[in-house]
Amino acid sequence: MNNLQRNLLLGLLGPALWVQGQYVRRVTPRLPEPPGPRSGSCGQGPQLRLLIAGDSAAAGVGADSQAQALSGQLVEQLAQHFTVSWQLAAVTGHDSPALYALLEELPAQAFDVVVLSIGVNDVTALRSPRAWIAWQRKLAELIRARFHPDLIVHNAVPPMHAFTALPQPLRWYLGRWAREMNRQLAADVKKHAYRVLHSPQMDRPSEGLASDGFHPGPVGYAVWAESLHQHIVSARR
Repeated sequence: MNNLQRNLLLGLLGPALWVQGQYVRRVTPRLPEPPGPRSGSCGQGPQLRLLIAGDSAAAGVGADSQAQALSGQLVEQLAQHFTVSWQLAAVTGHDSPALYALLEELPAQAFDVVVLSIGVNDVTALRSPRAWIAWQRKLAELIRARFHPDLIVHNAVPPMHAFTALPQPLRWYLGRWAREMNRQLAADVKKHAYRVLHSPQMDRPSEGLASDGFHPGPVGYAVWAESLHQHIVSARR
């Protein structure tokens, strides 16, 4: 979907999308970020310094604890292969500019792998894919300068066309927007050996959602963590 098509669809569907967006904000449960540690060290084997950064999905919204969220499940699996020193820097509602500001404030230090989860709030803000890609480049440049990782893992924008909290046609429209972001990101990361795109797959993505129909639940986080763990282990060999 190019810019002209997006603008035409927005012009045609704009009033309905606005009404549906307001409805979703009003009725969707606001789940909290779960309690639990946001940094630590565990495991055995070669050292792996890990930073997980991003939005509410990175923060674990939809899980009852950080142990059930992405950070807890990913670190537990990586600890079978590495001594993992890890940190979570994530805030509900953050889009790409807000994440950039958050990472600017984080003390400069060395990480081997940085995992990014960002994009849903850029989609809901209708940030264009071209502008979003520019922000992903800026994030990668900042991360390389401050944290010196060997690998930056960009997680794909999740399948918003499967978010049950979103009514149609809003779900369809935002899903197309997210897919276009991922298409452009897949092409962009190929320009740099230290950047990769990770796209966890589920046969029925809606089954991995939390009760709000918008965030992952423990099952969704488990699938994501397992897939991401395999990706990181393979890259570190």
